Order: sequence, then C-alpha cells, then structure tokens
Amino acid sequence: MNLRKALEVAALTAATVLTRFVFRSHYLYDIDSVNFALALKHFDPAVHQPHPPGYFLYICLGRLANMVFHDANTALVAVGIVFSCGAVAMVYCLADCWFGRSAASFAGLIFLFSPLVWFHGIVALTYIVEAFFSALVGYLCWRVYEGAGRFALPGAVAMGIACGFRPSSILFLGPLLLFSLSAVSRKRAAGTLAALSLTIVAWFIPMVGLGGFRAYTASLMSLWLTVPAKVSVFNSSILNSFVRATVIAGVYLLCFGCAAVLPWIRSRPSAGHRPRIVFTRVWMAPGLLFFTFIYLKTVNSGYLLVLTPPVCAWMGFEASRWYANPRIPNLRKMSVVGCCIAVNTLIFLRAPVYCSYGEVRRFERELGDILRVLPQIAPAKDTLIVGLDSHFLGYRHAGYYLPDYFTVQFPEVRLAAGMRVFAMRDRDTSLEKNLATDSARNFVLFPLPLGDSEYTEYMAMVRSRLPSADLRPIVRGGHEFIVGPVGDLPLLFPVSAGPALSSVHQR
Repeated sequence: MNLRKALEVAALTAATVLTRFVFRSHYLYDIDSVNFALALKHFDPAVHQPHPPGYFLYICLGRLANMVFHDANTALVAVGIVFSCGAVAMVYCLADCWFGRSAASFAGLIFLFSPLVWFHGIVALTYIVEAFFSALVGYLCWRVYEGAGRFALPGAVAMGIACGFRPSSILFLGPLLLFSLSAVSRKRAAGTLAALSLTIVAWFIPMVGLGGFRAYTASLMSLWLTVPAKVSVFNSSILNSFVRATVIAGVYLLCFGCAAVLPWIRSRPSAGHRPRIVFTRVWMAPGLLFFTFIYLKTVNSGYLLVLTPPVCAWMGFEASRWYANPRIPNLRKMSVVGCCIAVNTLIFLRAPVYCSYGEVRRFERELGDILRVLPQIAPAKDTLIVGLDSHFLGYRHAGYYLPDYFTVQFPEVRLAAGMRVFAMRDRDTSLEKNLATDSARNFVLFPLPLGDSEYTEYMAMVRSRLPSADLRPIVRGGHEFIVGPVGDLPLLFPVSAGPALSSVHQR
C-alpha cells in the first residue's frame, strides 16, 4: 500500500472513530446487549449470559476492555468502534484489490456512511464484528483463489477466530473458504482445514469447560427450537420466506441509503470481472439462503452486515465509474456525493426505525425515566419486578439496571428440565422452578416502550390475566406502572408460582 492509499485508510479510520464516538449509546440498547454485559461478570450460556451459542471471544475481549472503562456498555461499544475501524479498512483493501484506489475510496465512504453500519458501531452488539471478519476472511480467501496459496493458513486462522466471536460465521463464510481452497493443492487444503479446526478447538474447549458441554448444547438446542426452528421453511408456510425476502430488500435500502441505487446504473461488467462475480456469489449465497428460508427478523437486521463487504466493493466500483465520467461536471459530481452523504446521515439520525440514533436516544430517555421513578413508587424491600419478554425495556433491562430488585421474566419457558422462569438479582441470572418468596408483598410490571401498538397489545394481554380489582395503575414520568399483590402471580406463572405464593396472598 503506497502512501496515498495509507492516508486514505487513515482518514476513513479517523472518520469512523469520530462518527461512532460522538453518537455512541450510553445504555445497553438491546436485550442481547444486556446478555453480553451480564457475561462480563459471569459467563454462562445456560442462563443466557450471554445467549447461546456463547460468543466466547467477544466476551473475553469485552472483559479486557471493561478493565479499562469499568462500564459494560462503554467497554462493548469501544470494542464495536475498534472493529468498525477494522471493517472499513478491510473493505477499502478488498475494493482496492479488485478494482483499484478510486473504487476503494468510494467503497470505504459507502461503508462509513451506511446508516445500518453506523448504528451497529455505536451499540453493544456483535454484528459489526462479524462484518469485519467477513471482510478479512473474504479478502484472504480471494488472495488464495487468485493463486496466492500462502494466504490459506491466515484465512483459516481468521475464520476460526471469527467463529469464537460469532459461531454463525462458519455457516456464512465456511463455504467461501472451501471454495477458495479449490485453487491450492490437496496437501495445503488439508493443512488449512486442520488449522481451522485447531483454532476453533483452542477457544471451544475453555468455553464449554466453564459450564459443561451438556449444559451448553442443551441451552443452544432449547433456543434453536424456541425461536428459529419454528419459522423455517421446513415447518412453516412458504409465505414466511417471502416475508423474509421482503425484509432483506428493506434492510438493503436501510443499509446503503442513497448508494442502494448504484446497482441500477451499472455498466456491463467486462470479461475480466467474471472471477470476481463468481467469488461474490459464493460469498453471499449462504447468507441469503439462510436469511430467506431459515430465520430473520427485522430487529435482527444486523445479521445482514456479514454480506456488506463485497456489496460495498462492487458499489465502490460503480461509483468510481460514474465519477470518472468526463461528461459530468466536477462540481455536480461533488454535489451529488455530498448530498448522498447528507441523506444517509439524516437516515441514521432521524429514520423512524429501531436502528437510528433518534430511536436510541428515545429509548435511553424512556429507560432513564423508568429507572428514576420506579424505586419511588415500588421500593425494592417488598416489591418484585415482572419484566416482559421484549428486546427493549424487557426484564433484562429491569434486572440489570435495578439490581436490588428480584426480577422475573414473563412468560415461563419450557426447557428440557421442565417449565422454568428466568430470574435476576444482583446482575446475575438463575432459572427458577418455584417462585416462592416471603419477602415481596407486591409486584410491578416493568413498562414497555411507548407509542407502539404491538407493545400496547402485549401489555394489555398480560393485564387481562390479572384481576383488575387487585391492580393499582400509577402514572408517573410519562409511564404507567401496574402494581399488584404477589398472590396473583400464579395467574402469570401457573407452573412456577405455586402454593407458597398463594399462601402469602391469603395471609
């Protein structure tokens, strides 16, 4: 890399640090963010600290960062900013390798100002980490595919490490590694796969050693059967796959903003691009197939970041071709680029979707108001919190930010061992078979986000299970807090809340 390219990478990296740091989140945004934060203290996927499959190396790195920042959210956001910088640099390198410096510059800008990429660089989630490893592994595999066999071993090690951060990486990037090995000898391919296996074993054994292999696999299988397996093409309507394909199209628009139009202005690729086209298809096909036919939800749109590096490279190529057109005045070119950056920034700041900065700030204001008011109306010494199963303002946020309370999740969950309730105290999680407690006299329903009909209906469903005469609605800080006697909890937890709670109510 010559000096000019190095300076461009440095400028992109500096811009990434600045834009992510200024807009960083200050609370754990998502339920998964809280799971990661809890794991910094006690790693146990069986109780979703974090949720399976564990993200072991991410938690290890988060613990190192937490030794510096002494705040879980800050530490994990810092990790995200570092990987955002690495991702933009690798996207630049990939596009430069494929199409040259001009395309690399545009690819870096497209990645930098992608609203979805930007969002995932300011919150405590792992998707930006997977985007970095996708770019890194993809670049190394390309070098192998074009004949530089010496990159096979680094590619295998990078893949093994990527799996330690997000185990799903082996599913989405493994076929690309295997495809690239078709260009090397059988001996080198065997050595590469051996290196991949050893790298995975190096982190997998310490991980399962913390809680046991059986507990790990049981929790992983339970989560799979509870969520993704119910909506895959194998056991649900094909309509679900059509909906997921529509979601992918919507996420594409959200991810790239103005740059999303570039594929529609492209020129016919030359014959020399044929290997890159084939390579890109192999890179993207596993992810697109999985997200279309197996599992994807709008709130999990960060999954698709694993596919962004090759798309950014091709978009950078098309943008550079357009920018090189001598018939377009330079002032017009610069104006178009500036307007596109401004529009993408506005999407990130103000779009009415969960992955905008405006929604992050709204969530943080609501959470701050709840944390300020709830202890005033329901003291921890005699109150149990019932949090709902929600990505935002669910039982995880209640249990993490109000550690003095005993917090339980509605509804009960069916595990291999039977019906259990996720419960929290002192920022640690347990699976409760019985919810008997003599200390709490009342419970309070932790409020859900305001202004969403789905959340309103969910809360109404929960309230409908309880006798209205027993409930005391208290409106404070813009939220409604529902307080009731613990003796009514068997109506919410019919298996786990047994006679002990009923006797408390009778007394």
